[in-house]
Amino acid sequence: MAATDQTRILSLYEQVSYTSDTGGDVPTDRTGGLNLGTALNIPRGRVFSTFVQSHRRAAKDLCDVLMRTSSPIQLIELAGRLRDRLNENLFIYAVSFVILHKQEFRNLRLPSIVEVFPHKFVPAEELTKMQVTVNKLPPNQEAQLVIEYGPEFASTNLKPEHRVSYWREDYGINSHHWHWHLVYPAEMDVPGDRKGELFYYMHQQMVARYDMERLSVDLNRVEKLENWRVPISDGYFSKLTSNNSGRAWGTRQDDSLMKDFRRTDFGLEFIDITVMEIWMSRLMDAIHQGYMINRNGDRVPLSDNVTTGKLGIEILGDAFEADASLSPNALFYGDLHNLGHLMIAFTHDNDGAHKEEIGVMGDSATAMRDPVFYRWHKFVDGIFQEYKMTQPPYTLEDLSLPNVVVDKVGVLRDNQLNQLTTGWNLREFEASRGLDFNAPNPVMLRITHLDHAPFNYHIQVTNSGAAPKKVTVRIFIAPKHNVRGLEMSFMEQRLLWSEMDKFTETLKPGKNQIVRASKDSSITNPNEFTFRDLGPRPPPAADGSGSERADELTQVEAQQEHTDFRFEETMQQITRKTQVKRVEDEFIKRGTLVNSEYRALQ
Repeated sequence: MAATDQTRILSLYEQVSYTSDTGGDVPTDRTGGLNLGTALNIPRGRVFSTFVQSHRRAAKDLCDVLMRTSSPIQLIELAGRLRDRLNENLFIYAVSFVILHKQEFRNLRLPSIVEVFPHKFVPAEELTKMQVTVNKLPPNQEAQLVIEYGPEFASTNLKPEHRVSYWREDYGINSHHWHWHLVYPAEMDVPGDRKGELFYYMHQQMVARYDMERLSVDLNRVEKLENWRVPISDGYFSKLTSNNSGRAWGTRQDDSLMKDFRRTDFGLEFIDITVMEIWMSRLMDAIHQGYMINRNGDRVPLSDNVTTGKLGIEILGDAFEADASLSPNALFYGDLHNLGHLMIAFTHDNDGAHKEEIGVMGDSATAMRDPVFYRWHKFVDGIFQEYKMTQPPYTLEDLSLPNVVVDKVGVLRDNQLNQLTTGWNLREFEASRGLDFNAPNPVMLRITHLDHAPFNYHIQVTNSGAAPKKVTVRIFIAPKHNVRGLEMSFMEQRLLWSEMDKFTETLKPGKNQIVRASKDSSITNPNEFTFRDLGPRPPPAADGSGSERADELTQVEAQQEHTDFRFEETMQQITRKTQVKRVEDEFIKRGTLVNSEYRALQ
């Protein structure tokens, strides 16, 4: 079967860290005389971080070149010539960006980042064990090798904070964070509506969901990291490597202090904590004064009560995330969000004296593993909440939908009403796509990860109007009780609502029964594509009983249904394993519920 554009594009992602590296500039005869700008400034084998402005500039320069290709074939040919000369993570970021944002490539799909960079999700020790196992295989073995990983975490249960390691270190939430920042990047000239507000909302939702998980294991909600001159109580040791060659991420001891940044090896100017405090003060002044000051000294009003132009929360988001192309005045209001990530990530070696690598807070694919991520974003969210409290409250008219009444809401699973069950499931990734194990057959990584049992929403709605009405349905979940077991007031509960689904529905006059499957949610993604999902399929059988490859989206839906179907069986299988049983026993000792149950609010 002839290779498709999709299968050809996969070649750019395979074992990207193991291509030849001859060093130096890319010869012009290999690039057609293209100017790659600063894309060559980031050495191979080093961390590429979108939190660093010079790295974002390098990504922009490379993406500008790749975006000028007009077909997948042109992209594959040009990127293929460049890939062994560019920083590995920068290269994958740029190719992925172009595929996602260029209209001509809308039918192409990205392979899972877990397969491209397994080291960002699986500890170095486990990858080494995989290599040792491969080395012991007989040379004539034809079957593929499957290695089990998880649930295993970077810490023990000695500290209360570690009770939620299973959530922070799950591959799904971390790969989602990497992908989100690829879809909504800073300083990449991507057109989009309300980008600054989306930055606030997505991260607020992450913190809300994390707070719910903390409450379920008897932990207090996250405390914001707003005083940068007191020690950070919780350290973090990821056990991961920052690239496929084995360079370890930097670590942070308990009670570490943030320090002024004084390194010269990361494309960053020196950063003082005092300067960050000034930026925070200026943002707070702008919120309470009701305006920002642009580069020309003019006032930029901050209000959500506008009929034209940007909402105030969008302007604030552009300034806080520090998209210099959108911020009213990037020099004045600074780069607080991004540099906060970096200051924390370099806490262990702020001046480079020990030649240590950056910490996991410096990479969007690993940052959510660190407990301080949620403290930092609780601070970020606090700034936005400060702004929202300056705005007039919604009116009854704002929140009303004439002639429409929601009569009843519930969830149903296996005849159980209003109970949602989470637990472990299994997913296989082909680790040998990203790592060279020198094995003749694929080396598979079977990861234990968080999942939920499938369920259906049941919503009864009455449309008392005479005509059908098209409506938007948004479903949220929130805990009812705080850490003391007391039922929360609405103001206490307000920031804990996590969006579960959003869809449109046409209501006929009279009673309506809406049934919506959890797997159809527009908020949560189905399983991401693996190389095998996207690769060539076997040709039809000679008798005609076979079928050609289905559309990729249909495949994912079918895969999701299969995952739902085998959830209970997988739960039973995993429970029988010694390793998982040990972890579950630890959970029980510290009061964690493996099957967390949330009662739907009625």
